Amino acid sequence: MTEQKRKEATIAVIYGGRSAERDVSMQSGPLVAKGLRSKGYHVIELDLYGPGAKLDPIVQLQSISFDLAFIALHGGEGEDGRVQALLEMLGKPYTGSSPLACGFAMDKVLTKRFWQGIGIPTPAYLSFVGQADADLIERQMSYPVIVKPSREGSTIGINKATNRQELDEALVKALTYDSDVLVEEFVDGAEFTVTILSDVAYPAIGLKPAPEHKLYDYEAKYLADDTEYLLPCGLSEDDETELQGLALEAYQSLGCSGWGRVDIMRDQEGVFWVLEVNTAPGMTSHSLVPMAASFVGIDYASLVDSIVVDAFGKAACE
Repeated sequence: MTEQKRKEATIAVIYGGRSAERDVSMQSGPLVAKGLRSKGYHVIELDLYGPGAKLDPIVQLQSISFDLAFIALHGGEGEDGRVQALLEMLGKPYTGSSPLACGFAMDKVLTKRFWQGIGIPTPAYLSFVGQADADLIERQMSYPVIVKPSREGSTIGINKATNRQELDEALVKALTYDSDVLVEEFVDGAEFTVTILSDVAYPAIGLKPAPEHKLYDYEAKYLADDTEYLLPCGLSEDDETELQGLALEAYQSLGCSGWGRVDIMRDQEGVFWVLEVNTAPGMTSHSLVPMAASFVGIDYASLVDSIVVDAFGKAACE
């Protein structure tokens, strides 16, 4: 597809949704739409499940005419493959990974089980459906531990526990977001995130939340102004190359494509541990993907344009 033909296309920016990450998506969507309009695209904004909208997403999608969907939904059906599958049924191309890859990446327990099987380093864990067995956790793991819902993003519902009381409280909180709970070994060390665009790993960002934050949590990500983002990330050239290679391997192992972000920890011995892959990362003013792109000279509008170009290219090959 020529650039002129592509710019005549109508892009539906889908955002909002009904997951716990709706507020983040409500920030991402309008920014994506603004960036695409600045590049000359015709853009329709669709707040899925928004106020006054019909609850049936099929009706919402069928009520507009568009050529490609830019998925700016985070969490829930926007990141677990359901919206992607619906778009495929409607014959509409879309940005990002396939329904299967999205569902795989969204389920942290399945992802970790798979990574352990193929040798990608990921922290040791226990998983539970429904009520977790705190006694079992204490027998098999040492404090501190990280407790998280298996299928949420933006660090929603994630807590660090250093004793039994905190563990019990964290397990209850995690269950408010998902029936499946993951308890993970805490990695004491630096945290990094690597953006992947069109199967290219971009420079890693080192994440350094303020001391009052126990973790790089939702508040540190989207609300706080005292979180440090290290670009360059502070690693040696060889170590960053290793980190980028591991991130790309973890991303591709799940069948992901288009764009995404991989979160990784490095322990005190210098070993990297993959935490998760995000197939619909945030695109807010605080978000990490635009930050990584900007570091290599790609502004926000050019970033979303490149994601659209990749999606059209993928659709043309299918």
